[in-house]
Amino acid sequence: MTKGVIATPHKTASEVGAQVLRDGGNAVDAAIAANAVLCVVYPHMTSVAGDLMAIIWPAGASAPVGLIGAGRSGSLATIDSVRARGHEVMPERGVLTVTVPGTVEAWGRLLERFGTWGLGAVLEPAASIAAEGYIITSRLAEFLRSAAGLLGSEPPAQALYPPMEPEMLLRNPDLAAVLRDIGRSGIGGFYRGGIAAAIVAAIAKRDGLVTAADLGSHRSSWVEPVAMRFRDVTVYELPPPTQGLTALAILARLSLFERADLEPGPEFVGRFKQVRDTSYALRDRYITDPDFSVAPVEPFLDPSHAAVGGAGPRDGGDTVYLCAADEHGNLVSLIQSVAFDFGSGIVAEGTGMLLQNRGCYFSLDPTHVNRLEPRKRTMHTLIPAMATRGGKPWGIFGTMGGEGQPQIQAQVLVNLIDHQLDPAEAVARPRVRVQAGGARTSIEADYPHAAELARRDRTLQLMPRHHHSFGHSQVIVIDGPNLWRAAADPRSDGSAEYVT
Repeated sequence: MTKGVIATPHKTASEVGAQVLRDGGNAVDAAIAANAVLCVVYPHMTSVAGDLMAIIWPAGASAPVGLIGAGRSGSLATIDSVRARGHEVMPERGVLTVTVPGTVEAWGRLLERFGTWGLGAVLEPAASIAAEGYIITSRLAEFLRSAAGLLGSEPPAQALYPPMEPEMLLRNPDLAAVLRDIGRSGIGGFYRGGIAAAIVAAIAKRDGLVTAADLGSHRSSWVEPVAMRFRDVTVYELPPPTQGLTALAILARLSLFERADLEPGPEFVGRFKQVRDTSYALRDRYITDPDFSVAPVEPFLDPSHAAVGGAGPRDGGDTVYLCAADEHGNLVSLIQSVAFDFGSGIVAEGTGMLLQNRGCYFSLDPTHVNRLEPRKRTMHTLIPAMATRGGKPWGIFGTMGGEGQPQIQAQVLVNLIDHQLDPAEAVARPRVRVQAGGARTSIEADYPHAAELARRDRTLQLMPRHHHSFGHSQVIVIDGPNLWRAAADPRSDGSAEYVT
């Protein structure tokens, strides 16, 4: 009998998660252990000092529950404070983009409510890998080379992450110490102890906007996911401040087409761009921290509702998504990120942690719904997802890809439902992605009629097959009790691991 399954974008993380399941941990324990490993071996994609979102379907429950582990802007963060530092638009990198890390508190809340292992046991595999070192993949080596300018401007980051070649060993003893400290002291030590002091000192040294009080007061939020029917399944997404409603808006509008109309090809590219542009215009008009402005749900779920688009947020997309299931019936859809590749580019001295640049999504336009304000959560790109069929859990899915996540999710779901592909085929199939702002559309080189499309349309960008900018999507399809089909995206270094 199969006891569980986990799919992540790095094989080492998948293997660690599978071992936790093998050793008696549940899907939540396994997911957090794998997530922590990803914070070590995928530093271009995520960090302990990033944010985390999750949807959990607890064993025996009739519906899923969501956790929003998004950190807020600093109490010193105002439009005037950023402009006084010489910026007319919100910067993409650096200390002014740093927000409170949400991940560690989210780990604690998830384990407290649904886990069976403690933080120390769950985080020890990642700590050991950080201490002993891990082998650089060709993908990470490529990112280290391309980020040499960003990381080279910060001595602590440059020392930890210099340009490296594939197969070299990278150690991060400071991060190992942080993970073990969290395991011993719990989340309080991270947000109010020595680690917090190191984070605050690094921010203050660079004239940032986050204070010790901001870290000490951070809390995650339990939420009810938003649900919508697509074909014969019900899809669950997280509410604002995430862009989950945007994913549902795309699906609502795709549902108006016949299944044959959504086959990959020239016609689909045009239809998809139109659907994307309408859905993203709604996002950019309405979505921000619901503590500041509540987004109406109806325009997103009503396919007849249109909106005029704006510039929208920037392209980023460096994130990890993973999913897990266990023999008891627990299901996990978890996504976690440092925002852009290597985040802000700042490593807090003595911690081995890159600080996220999530604040880059704020606007300095005082009339924009997602304008920068103190202690605010920005419109958030991270969106884990689940789906039911006949009232029973059917699918767990999500992807990295920054602001493009709703587009990638929709294409994977269409592949699974309309085209009835196996999960491995569904995540591997070539994709379309409309870039931020909507002016340019990218397609992978093996997309049907790709060369012809690129010749006809100069705004169309042809990208290599299985390029990372089209996301790392992981999927689990649930065929029955302890019957799963899982896949990891070939654009990543991942794997799906089954435990028997």
